[in-house]
Amino acid sequence: MVGIKSLDVKCLDINQICANLPVMPRPERQPSPRGRPRQERPPGPKGRPSQEHPPIGLHLAQVAKTASRAFDEAMAQAGGSLPTWLVLISVKARESASQREIAEAAGIQGATLTHHLNALEAAGLVTRRRDPANRRVHVVELTAAGDALFLRLRGAALAFDQKLRAGLSDREISQLAELLSRLRDNIA
Repeated sequence: MVGIKSLDVKCLDINQICANLPVMPRPERQPSPRGRPRQERPPGPKGRPSQEHPPIGLHLAQVAKTASRAFDEAMAQAGGSLPTWLVLISVKARESASQREIAEAAGIQGATLTHHLNALEAAGLVTRRRDPANRRVHVVELTAAGDALFLRLRGAALAFDQKLRAGLSDREISQLAELLSRLRDNIA
């Protein structure tokens, strides 16, 4: 067995790390899906990210992780979770929904959805019944308790959204939505 007396770790800031990466050729820009020409922005020195800003993907991932954790906490304080909210909102949006429709709307895989529905049904929040027109299809509906939880979680989600919007003008919110859509389009 080898003993380690000390381990020196040098922490580098992200810009230092990126400065040492090889310059990758930029892919040719595709036309905007909306028909508008894309605006080119000047890169930092030698095609690297600007020294003033960390790589967008890293920054976006960090912000998304922070927002996700805060949203999970808001849902937990209201008595739910993100998966519960996604299932309840998907069921609430339809008169009666099949498990497949809920899975598609919530972006949850079938087996994972079944796990969540089992828990929600055991808690008395949803009911499942066979569709008389197609016995292979399960129809999911909210119970009164499920509707009450939906309303609590909706209140928590709306309060969270207001917290996110604090200090942002309507123009800035619209601009943020546009920029996020463009980032998505850049990688889709």
